Amino acid sequence: MTTDTTVTEAGPAPRARLSPRKRKKISLAIQYAVFLVVIVTLAFVADWAAIQHAFFNLDEARKAFPDILAVGLKNTIIYTLSGYILGFFLGLVVALMRLSDVLPYRAIALAYIEIFRGLPAIVVFMILGFGVPIAFQDYEMPYDPYGTVALALGLVSAAYLAETFRAGIEAVPKGQTEAARSLGMSQGRAMFTVIVPQAIRIVIPPLTNELILLFKDSSLVFVIGFTLSGYELFKFGESLSTRTGNSTPLIVAGLLYLCLTVPLGYLVRKLEAKQKRGRV
Repeated sequence: MTTDTTVTEAGPAPRARLSPRKRKKISLAIQYAVFLVVIVTLAFVADWAAIQHAFFNLDEARKAFPDILAVGLKNTIIYTLSGYILGFFLGLVVALMRLSDVLPYRAIALAYIEIFRGLPAIVVFMILGFGVPIAFQDYEMPYDPYGTVALALGLVSAAYLAETFRAGIEAVPKGQTEAARSLGMSQGRAMFTVIVPQAIRIVIPPLTNELILLFKDSSLVFVIGFTLSGYELFKFGESLSTRTGNSTPLIVAGLLYLCLTVPLGYLVRKLEAKQKRGRV
């Protein structure tokens, strides 16, 4: 008696799938490889002698000192800090108006915020630098050019700071206001002695970030056309580059901007990390 037997042949073993972790490692390796190839290619193709002469000429860099510090850097710091101080207090007032129960106050604050956040900062500079003197010929801005720049930067920064302050005030627990009122404080006193100080602590990182943005916005001063004594970093570097036909002074100005903004950026990150640890 014959017994039929069926023989089944095993096919090829299925390929093992890569885990998400391995796929991520492979993807990162490919990206790094492409990045390295691009960098090496640019390094071989670029004319380093021409780059060094046009952008990193030490002789031209030396010509920028010490005036770029005594004039450009000094004016940049003065413009930024004066505009920030004005924007800080004006922004706080606008934020309180935005939160007011009085409808006209809210409407004025909202209109201000939308207008000055919507307008490019360069337009505000041009209005104050050229429009206001034409409209009010008998009026002179106090401490010009510093007064004009401080007002322009302050008006712009106040619109952004107002929203920052509003968010900080709304983040303070309602129980803080109720506790202050239960102690006999008026609404205004409770706001300024209890709520606002807590709100400012909450929004310190974005407040510092706005200061960084204002340092860069101060470069728009060039549109007003001040004399040499009123030049900030960008205008000083641009003027010297135009006169010498070399871009090195602009690079020096850019590096000085970084000397101001990079430490502030680091401070923002530390403050944000500290706040996150405090919330855990």
